[in-house]
Amino acid sequence: MRQDLSSNAREVARAAARWLVLLESGTASEDDHRRLQDWRNSDSSHENAWQKAQHLRQRFSDVPANLAMATLDRPDLARRDVLKRTLGVAALVPAAWLLGRELPLDVWRADLHTAIGERKQFPLADGSLLLLNTDSAVNLDLAARQLTLVRGEIALKVPASVPLTIQAAYGRIIVSRGEVCVRFDQQDYRVSVVSGSVRLHPLHGPLLDLGEGQQVSLRATGAGPVATFDAREPGWREGVLVAHNQPLGDFLRELGRYRPGLLRWDPALEALRVTGSFRLDNTDRVLSLLAASLPVEVHSRTRFWVTLVPRKNTA
Repeated sequence: MRQDLSSNAREVARAAARWLVLLESGTASEDDHRRLQDWRNSDSSHENAWQKAQHLRQRFSDVPANLAMATLDRPDLARRDVLKRTLGVAALVPAAWLLGRELPLDVWRADLHTAIGERKQFPLADGSLLLLNTDSAVNLDLAARQLTLVRGEIALKVPASVPLTIQAAYGRIIVSRGEVCVRFDQQDYRVSVVSGSVRLHPLHGPLLDLGEGQQVSLRATGAGPVATFDAREPGWREGVLVAHNQPLGDFLRELGRYRPGLLRWDPALEALRVTGSFRLDNTDRVLSLLAASLPVEVHSRTRFWVTLVPRKNTA
């Protein structure tokens, strides 16, 4: 029965992707629009899938417009043919993203989620505050005082004495009157206590209590060694990315979490060092600051395709 439900949800997501491609192609007729509306009205799961597809489309909303402006300013037929082909590809991008990245059903059906580069906060009914970082997803069960981190990174602040539990694949994280950040990296969950204390219940190994300024990796084999961090230092919750003599490659991998599209760099740049605090609300500016302070050049094929290369020596 569970497999049948998953199969049906996957087919609904595929149908939403097909409708999205049709509308983005510019060939949809009035009858197509009516049939889409009928499909949306026929089942609440259809409407939910369509709204998520529309939300996904917004990640790519600038691509066709930018390409169109660059091409239509030059009215020759060859360029218009290029435009048609380009827009055809651009119309498929959201659907390809939808089918390839968003179709994991636990993410597609999550109660709360954020797009790439987006951060949101959600006040909960009990006075707790939940923050979702870029490209994250969470399921809520407040009746059971529990939430499940499906993907990405969250911060949870619990002011009340009644604890909230963060359910993870490798155990449970119980938060009582404190604030904790949890980041899921496929391999493990990094648990960082900003204030108060939390209790970890790993699937394997003993219970572990963590206090302010402590962090640990929760893995399939149990909890790793306890480390320390500066809980007062700004981070993604304040919209800041901080680097202290960090290898540029590591910095760019982290920055790439906040940028839709491709961010690439020459391997020769990996070992350069970065220090500073960078606002996450304008990652293009972050790249410009890197180019101003390091021997690198930023080459932008489009806003969504950026490559960093070593700066040429003009001496």
